[in-house]
Amino acid sequence: MSWLSDLSRLISGNAGVRQALRDGGVVIDLRTAYEFDQGHVPGALNIPIDRIKANIARIRDLRRPVILCCSAGAHCREGIEILRNAGITQVHNGGDWQSLWRVIKNA
Repeated sequence: MSWLSDLSRLISGNAGVRQALRDGGVVIDLRTAYEFDQGHVPGALNIPIDRIKANIARIRDLRRPVILCCSAGAHCREGIEILRNAGITQVHNGGDWQSLWRVIKNA
């Protein structure tokens, strides 16, 4: 699936993201710590994309749906692939963090 279709689904009210939020989903921001400190979804965990593999056990132990976000959505696709290959199936592309925050505020 292309990033444009991911973005389109998010803007139109991505049902998977909304359902994950209702199910207690956790937001994981894949940006660097510096970028995260400049602004993020309140309550989000910051696990930069280059550390996602090292944190698979931590993410699995959350036992909650996972919603990934980043600055533009590209790292989300990479993160989804990594997590799904590790057997974490309830993972969603939240797109860029600012759009995701708007979705959460309006949920």
